[in-house]
Amino acid sequence: MLTLPNLLTLSRIFAVPLLAFLLWWPKWEGGYAMAFALYCLMGITDYFDGYLARSSGAVSRLGVFLDPIADKIMVAAVILVLTAQGILTGPYVGDMHVIAGLIILVREIAVSGLREFLGGLQVSMPVSRLAKWKTTFQLVSLGALILGHAMPWWNVDLGAIVVNVPHTVGLTTLWAAAVLTLVTGWDYLRVGLKHMD
Repeated sequence: MLTLPNLLTLSRIFAVPLLAFLLWWPKWEGGYAMAFALYCLMGITDYFDGYLARSSGAVSRLGVFLDPIADKIMVAAVILVLTAQGILTGPYVGDMHVIAGLIILVREIAVSGLREFLGGLQVSMPVSRLAKWKTTFQLVSLGALILGHAMPWWNVDLGAIVVNVPHTVGLTTLWAAAVLTLVTGWDYLRVGLKHMD
């Protein structure tokens, strides 16, 4: 059923290759500015597809299926491209920030598998408030990392080092998202273990 909310969700999925293309050249500030604008637009459609589906009573099985997939595809694509282009690096720990991205990806795959397993048992696993905070930190972090390369001149001199403000915000919130990812992932796993022999 191709309702407006479902079309908005599909638009996010179809926009992912363009987003990845724009992120492929870290030195192309204009490309990163366009990528940031597209990323924000995708985030807005994520809000509105859910809002429109609920307010108009147009919640569909297709929408319930596609919405989390669209989110995961977008997040995974951005993390992978930023990692490939060496953007998940920072002062002191270098590229260890990739671990935060890896934690997020592993959790998303594991929780998806757990949801599929529990779905076969007719057990629902509702999204917790903490998981919504995790998603918020995750989306802010990736947007900030993109913005940091669109605005490489937005720096602060801390004496020993010069840091790019949005990039630093992005790395910090990425770790916050990774920590919440572990906490919420464990919560979901505990629910799942109760239904396993």
